[in-house]
Formats: sequence, structure tokens, C-alpha cells
Amino acid sequence: MRYGETDHSLRTFSKYVQVDCEEYEEEKGHLLALPQAAFSNVEMSSGKVDKYSTVIVEKNRYSVPTRYAGLRVEVVRSVDWVEIFKGGGKIARHRRVYGNNKWQLDPLHYLEVLSRRPQAFAAARPMRQWRKHWPQCLEKLLEGFCDKQGASRGTKDFIEVLLLFKDHEACEVIEAVEKAVNAQVSTSAAVGHLLCHSGASEGSSIAPLERWPRLSPPDLSVYSQIGGQL
Repeated sequence: MRYGETDHSLRTFSKYVQVDCEEYEEEKGHLLALPQAAFSNVEMSSGKVDKYSTVIVEKNRYSVPTRYAGLRVEVVRSVDWVEIFKGGGKIARHRRVYGNNKWQLDPLHYLEVLSRRPQAFAAARPMRQWRKHWPQCLEKLLEGFCDKQGASRGTKDFIEVLLLFKDHEACEVIEAVEKAVNAQVSTSAAVGHLLCHSGASEGSSIAPLERWPRLSPPDLSVYSQIGGQL
């Protein structure tokens, strides 16, 4: 395209833009005013927590803590998230799924019940889903607990370790579990102690356990009273 043709095209384009602007100004007086409130892309609904401790939202299930079973809750849906509220407080938040009969389960919602029924731990759907993705150190810790404490008691104590994920960052808990596995720790109390002092710098001393019985310091002066011949 030659320069003259380009210049002619630009003048034609400018002419049409000017016409459109004039027509818009003429039409603007007949348009509806913009709404006062901003558009919201969330949807709200209510539901009831079933016996599985889930709320059905658009043919899919989202878990809540088991203590809310049987209660009515409020659900807020956005494009990416589903949030569930009870009494004005948020009790669960899940990535939204699309389709039918999909389960979004937070395993932490079920640990309190499983701690009272450790024999159901291996078969529980939330645990089976979680164990597919959790780090190998957790599996080794569970195996060690069961070997040293027995299957039922070891599983129950292991659940106490999983409950640490509620109040601590996952990376911190995993770091403490790895230390416990390397040290062949066999109790949740020891794992919790490692977690509490996970931020201690290398070479620093770990604080002693509270209320732990201590011996009085030895009297070294008695050694000077020992007689004998060389």
C-alpha cells in the first residue's frame, strides 16, 4: 500500500469515529443510569450438613468440621471458591469444583472424630485421599508409632500429630516429623516438642520440658575426702 492510500484510509477511519461519537452523544440521554451498587459475582444459598459432615452445593459435596453435622449453614459461591458460614463465622473454605458427585474434603475436619475411632482411620475417605499426596515421612512416622505402641494406640497418637496442622504451618510440621523419624521418636508429645523449638538456631540449646523431675546438683567436694594410697 502506497503512502497516499494509507493517508486516505486514516482520514476515512477518523470520519467514521467522529460520526460514532456524535451518535453516542445523541443517544446517551436515553440510556439507563448505572446502578448504585457494584455488580457482585457471588451467589448465596443455604444448606444442611449431612451425616458425612458435608454440604451439597450444586450436586457436589464440601466438608465442614464434624461438630456441625445436622445443622443449617450459609454458603457463598464465587467462580473459584466455596465458603461455608455458621452464625456469621466462616467454618470452611474449598476450591470450587464443577460437575456432579465430586467430594471436596478437608481431612482436618475429621480428625477429632477419628481420634475417638482410630480403627476407622485407614478406611476413612478423607484419610485415603490425603495419604495419596502427603510426604513419605508421615507414613514412616505412622508405621513407627504402630510398631512401638500397637496399631490402635499408635494410630490414635499419630492423629495427635496430624492435629498439629491446624495451628502450625504445614512446612513446620513436616520439618518436625522428619526430625522425629530420623531420631526414631515414638510419641506425639516428642514431635510437638520438636515443632515448638523448630526455629532454634543450630547449636542452641532446646528448652527443657516443664514439670520434669530434676536431680539436685552433685556435691563435688566429697571427692577430696576420698583417701587411699597411690
